Amino acid sequence: MDAAKLLKELIELTQKNMNVVQSFKELTDEQLNYKSNAESWSILECIEHLNRYGEFYIPEITRRLEHSKYPKSKKFNTGVLGNYFSKMMLPSKGMKKMKTFTEMNPLNSTLSRDVLSKFIHQQEVMLQLLNKAKNSNLTKIKTSISISKWIKLRLGDTFRVVIYHNLRHIEQAKNI
Repeated sequence: MDAAKLLKELIELTQKNMNVVQSFKELTDEQLNYKSNAESWSILECIEHLNRYGEFYIPEITRRLEHSKYPKSKKFNTGVLGNYFSKMMLPSKGMKKMKTFTEMNPLNSTLSRDVLSKFIHQQEVMLQLLNKAKNSNLTKIKTSISISKWIKLRLGDTFRVVIYHNLRHIEQAKNI
């Protein structure tokens, strides 16, 4: 797969995600905290969930990009596991609900609209990382993942997983 094309797609998705979350700032606190039932997430809980993952992935990607000694590559070859996780994250009709890890579950957290600003800031950093990655090797650079330090994904797959995961939960928030 062409690395530049992939990064362009991921940059566009990140900008789209930021725009949607920016539009959430126009909602009332009541709308941002609305839940259809006690076990479902509010808009703020959806975004807080993404912020918690951002707190892991942004420093991890930053560190791996800064310490990479691999030359730039125009091609990206997805890994089997990375491709599987990426596709699993993409929103689709009738998508399966997934159980989240306790520390990543914001259910019934006390949240303010600052959650939205934090997400937008994280996405601004993610855009910087995506642009920096244009001069990197998306296949050879490996990152740890939040669920296990023993499993490593190719940087291109890590970007896909994180950004598709963001897209998935922003779609969830829009549906609320």
